[in-house]
Amino acid sequence: MNGQLAEHLQPAEETLEAEKASFLKQPKAVWATAIAAVFAFMGIGLVDPILPAIAKNLDATPSQVSLLFTSYFLVTAVAMLVTGFVSSRIGGKKTLMTGLALIVVFASLSGFSGSVSELVGFRAGWGLGNALFVATALAVIVGVASGGAGTAIILYEAALGLGISLGPLLGALLGGWQWRAPFFGTAVLMAVGFIALMVLLPKTPAPAKKARLRDPLLALGHKGLRTTAASALFYNYGFFTILAFTPFILGMDAYGIGAVFFGWGVAVAVFSVFVAPMLQRRFGTNNVLVGTLAALMLDLIGLGLAAGHSVPAVVVLVIVAGTLLGINNTLYTELAMEVSDSPRPVASAGYNFVRWMGGALAPFAAAQLGEHFGPQLPFFAGAVALLLAIAVALGGRKFLAAHEPHLV
Repeated sequence: MNGQLAEHLQPAEETLEAEKASFLKQPKAVWATAIAAVFAFMGIGLVDPILPAIAKNLDATPSQVSLLFTSYFLVTAVAMLVTGFVSSRIGGKKTLMTGLALIVVFASLSGFSGSVSELVGFRAGWGLGNALFVATALAVIVGVASGGAGTAIILYEAALGLGISLGPLLGALLGGWQWRAPFFGTAVLMAVGFIALMVLLPKTPAPAKKARLRDPLLALGHKGLRTTAASALFYNYGFFTILAFTPFILGMDAYGIGAVFFGWGVAVAVFSVFVAPMLQRRFGTNNVLVGTLAALMLDLIGLGLAAGHSVPAVVVLVIVAGTLLGINNTLYTELAMEVSDSPRPVASAGYNFVRWMGGALAPFAAAQLGEHFGPQLPFFAGAVALLLAIAVALGGRKFLAAHEPHLV
């Protein structure tokens, strides 16, 4: 019996060792794209530490400032529908560089904003560049990375986690000096990423088959992808309730908020790269997904109970949320890439169109709820969204079951 068990475990152990080795042995093009992705993802949490400062300096309410997230993610979501159309005609490299160039332009313009409405508008343009870059970066990394799609997705999630953790840190370091500085800092970093891709990423020819504008929506006809995207929509509502609303209840300066969300981002990065694959192999994708969604729902309830009463409890629960968000980010991304028979760029576009709608809605809705009903209700609403994410995942469980790793 023991001999048979050893024989069963040996191939799995060899696979794990091979994946670890291939994770670091990547072409320069992969590292260049991943580094540029880190810079791009820094833009998500960059404004977190300076939200109160923006509200004060531009004489805006929290809900008005929250539109910085809403405009960014709404445009990102809608633009996802055209990313495949564009990249299939001009190639991945040109699409990536176009996205980076747009981010450089609109991040710079954001720094010159004279009103909150101007800043919201420039963040919308930033979202267009983000969509072109983010959707294409995942497809490019999957296409050129060694070690298979699983390794590529972990690399992508590592870039996401690192970017999300460094964004608040950069926002705090620069924003503590001047609230406009983080925008100019981001523009410089994205320009560096642009040059790195121009030099290191080989030309990526356009696919033989050009994507149609309706392809991402047609891809959502697949029940597995549709289930993944719908569940991720509600999950992202909870995610961005924490990210966008919590800074207003911490009562800290830019440095304090940046420190909290740096710790949060580190938790996202570590658990997405190291913990999620381990749990997935041990317990299966669906079980881990539902379990971590349930834990995140309880975390949001805890945040609601602590909001307005205990800042230390809020800080601890935010960091704990980072661990759960990191696990779920990896699981959702892998499901979106692998659960359907659509080409990965098309599946990614359809999935991201739906899920970023949650990111667009949550910041404004949370701020409105907080302004009118107190700081507790936004988190309770986020918990309800997580309950819906669980219900969708359980309802479509059989459609996701085909995408299960071999348990060890």
